[in-house]
Amino acid sequence: MNTLQLAARNLVRNRRRTLTTLLAMIVGVVAVLIFGGYDRNIRLGLETDFVRGSGHLQIQHRDYFLFGSGNPAAYGIRDYTRLMQTLQADPQLAPLLQVVTPVLDLGGIAGNFAAGVSRTVYGRGVDVVGQNQLKQWNDYRMVGLPQRSVALTGTAPNAAVVGTGVARVLQLCTPLQVKDCPQPLAANEQGRAMPADLAALPVAAPAANLGRVQIELLAARASGAPNVASLQVVKAEQQGVKALDDISVQLHLTQAQQLVYGQDTPQVSAIVLQLRHSSDMPAARARLAQLLQGGSQPLVVQDFATLNPQYGQITGMFAAILGFVAVLIGAIVLFTVGNTMSMAVVERTVEIGTLRALGLRQAGIRRLFVSEGLLLGLGGALLGSLLALGLAWLINHSGLTWLPPGNSERIPLLVRVAGEYGMLLATAVGLIVLSVLSAWWPARRAARLDIVEALRHA
Repeated sequence: MNTLQLAARNLVRNRRRTLTTLLAMIVGVVAVLIFGGYDRNIRLGLETDFVRGSGHLQIQHRDYFLFGSGNPAAYGIRDYTRLMQTLQADPQLAPLLQVVTPVLDLGGIAGNFAAGVSRTVYGRGVDVVGQNQLKQWNDYRMVGLPQRSVALTGTAPNAAVVGTGVARVLQLCTPLQVKDCPQPLAANEQGRAMPADLAALPVAAPAANLGRVQIELLAARASGAPNVASLQVVKAEQQGVKALDDISVQLHLTQAQQLVYGQDTPQVSAIVLQLRHSSDMPAARARLAQLLQGGSQPLVVQDFATLNPQYGQITGMFAAILGFVAVLIGAIVLFTVGNTMSMAVVERTVEIGTLRALGLRQAGIRRLFVSEGLLLGLGGALLGSLLALGLAWLINHSGLTWLPPGNSERIPLLVRVAGEYGMLLATAVGLIVLSVLSAWWPARRAARLDIVEALRHA
């Protein structure tokens, strides 16, 4: 206690230098915590978005993830209703589950015969009730997430929702009220005019026919024979990623199954499982492995990070940036505190010699200077954390918004510092350790001063 009191008095003796050092440490703590809180919000926001769209886990055919995009019907799950009932009735798995819903993916060609245009698309048949339940998950209490139902809610069995890119190519912008959607030019890049028969075709239906837009979807049945369905497009939605926006068609599960399997027994591409908490994923995967082992179908379980590689890419990038910022701030703190302690040793050389002459051992001198570094670290960590909490509160209540990757709507810009006790503790401990290490070398040099030479110093 006496050592800490002496260290505090020594810091107060040179207020300007102490305050300058503290200011550098406070700025460093604020920078790390604010960016760390932003990184934390990005990570949890992406996870929430992906879990709402594709669940925590998906049961698929063993080869579907690698080869299913080429022919989804070839890797379907048979007797999926019985499997879903088994999962929901399992005494170990059921308490962990929040939503269990099937999906069916299919490839095909969508055409608007009225305009004489078509394009390849990738469709997904969904259970509307299950999809609406998926979108309610918000375990991390994210603010500003859209709460609306899927666009297929309450629509006819042959209804469909297309991406705005699909609507643009099929010339459905006017009836579907798609903005920023110019009409195609009557000539191509080389200046050659459209063929007369194509130029004479009528454009998409006028806005008066809103809700009655019809397209034809051609797909290959599981047996290989072609099949076609007339779909009523009820809405065009922006998907957030242009590549997906240009091919996306969403329809009811029963309609997709009829298109792919006809009168045969319907199957699905995957069974989507959403858990109550992300922390339950290891336990759920272990139990699913037991339930699926020895079954008649080669099924595997994929998690949301595997199904959405961009999650790992984005979070990895932000983690690397945060690590770089932390290392940079650490280097600044290291040199700042080290320089402050070195100057203190030079200025107090006579004092050090006097203390040594009075009988204070080398360990006592080292302990005194290290205690000063410790107090600087404690002060910088405490004041920096308080300032970061206040600044984060101001940012969270400023009304700022941003557009996350893969989203089509802006959400509030938030910084999660309050409540992130692990991050606060790690930052504080890291700063204190750096301060102590920075002070140790000057303290060692001070302790090894020759007593006579120190007393002669003036």
